[in-house]
Amino acid sequence: MERNLIIHGMLENNALRFAAIDGTQLVRDAQKTHGLSRVATAALGRQLLMTSLIASLMKNKTDTVTTVLAGNGSSGNLVCVGREGGLVKGYATNPETELPLRSDGKLDVRGYVGASGKLTVIRDLGLKEPYVGMCNLISGEIAEDFAQYFTASEQQPSIVYLGVHENAADGFVTGAGGILIQTMPNCPDESVEHVMTIANRIPTLGTRLAAGDSLEAILNGIFEALDVAYTNRLSPAFSCDCTKERLERALISIGRKELRDLIDQDGKAELTCQFCGKKYLFDREALETLYLEATDNGGIHEE
Repeated sequence: MERNLIIHGMLENNALRFAAIDGTQLVRDAQKTHGLSRVATAALGRQLLMTSLIASLMKNKTDTVTTVLAGNGSSGNLVCVGREGGLVKGYATNPETELPLRSDGKLDVRGYVGASGKLTVIRDLGLKEPYVGMCNLISGEIAEDFAQYFTASEQQPSIVYLGVHENAADGFVTGAGGILIQTMPNCPDESVEHVMTIANRIPTLGTRLAAGDSLEAILNGIFEALDVAYTNRLSPAFSCDCTKERLERALISIGRKELRDLIDQDGKAELTCQFCGKKYLFDREALETLYLEATDNGGIHEE
């Protein structure tokens, strides 16, 4: 069974749209890449799933979306970037931090993220300036915070479910998935009411993914009374698009003086991508070349 899959569709005779994801392998890959603790896997995994869903709905190949959770918990910042097809990357400032389980035996995602802070969503659509939306965290459980963001910042009433299931013994991710349901323009009130009658079925997604059920079979069960029509299937992944050229631009941006100091004091530089951990080494010759390209205030010389 494919464990990285996004399905788009329509409900109630095109009155609402939905995007659903089985991102089980995606979250496993993030966990392995960053050495995530169990609670960090649950938190960053939920955000990766949501960012992948948002990215999958973007219209242009070059569009990107960045989501940042900056709460008052122990996680530090949680940063994810999504691009065409639901490809996504992300990291946590404190990936190895673990917290005791809650009194009900569940992972303390709220304690890790924080119950207060900001959720920021940056959509780069190739325009002069990116669109930046922001809202206050209302729970730190991530799904509720994104639902609040869509309603408050994008005036798009939404139902959001995100779930990451892990083995209690070793933290192995057994299932990770999410659903985003949004109204279309002129959506009738009765269609919203119909969807709300099946809202209690939606959280079964994560449990059934963990049990090995396919995403489409689960959606058929959840939406069976809502005139569901599937419109698109995508293969998301935890995938970093870092390149040495991008890090060269980052070095150029620090300016000639800082580059000169780096060359004279160290004679080399090693940069590590926060999203995937890949290391890039720049020797003295490479740094000298970048120094010649840089301006006094950073950036590349204009010809």
